Amino acid sequence: MAKSKSSRRWLDRHVNDPYVKQSLRDGYRSRAAYKLLEIQEKDRIFRSGIRVLDLGAAPGSWSQIASRLVGASGCVIALDLLLMEPLAGVTILQGDFREDTVLAQLRDLIGTQQLDVVLSDMSPNITGTAVTDQARGVYLLELALELAQEQLKPGGTLVLKAFQGEGFDAFLRELRQHFRRVNSRKPHASRAESREVYLVAREFHR
Repeated sequence: MAKSKSSRRWLDRHVNDPYVKQSLRDGYRSRAAYKLLEIQEKDRIFRSGIRVLDLGAAPGSWSQIASRLVGASGCVIALDLLLMEPLAGVTILQGDFREDTVLAQLRDLIGTQQLDVVLSDMSPNITGTAVTDQARGVYLLELALELAQEQLKPGGTLVLKAFQGEGFDAFLRELRQHFRRVNSRKPHASRAESREVYLVAREFHR
């Protein structure tokens, strides 16, 4: 079957993307690595020995970075609906944490020590209908925040991928009720035409 023009354009852009080329040279699993590296450079969310949960982790580039920065004394748990290839220093759980059995498994992995950082690079399955896609994106933000409220220790950090649009401002207000500092980041590796931004919420409080 012949590829559509839009598919060919996406493939051409992907193949020629400097971040894709750099990720291959650096051994990262996707170009998303450079988004988190820039956030780390600005916000210093990782340090040796901390405990991290990576939501929407596949294919694993954020977990790669987190594992390297927290070191052998730290802990990284990666969760995704998709199968993720094993990664040194990372505990991987496949499933949907909206399901009770998967949530119970996740809680068991986290144990009694609360998390220092929750990462969410989750994106909705795109339908092409803007209103539906935006609503699904906000729903994922709310799920990540709910889980963070349960598992983050006081003073912890939540990093979220968000898409600007309907519901974004209301969610931002809610986020600010639970974190003393919230910054919006647009990393250079985030394509200029994309509505995505990253919310870095610091100093969690109950």
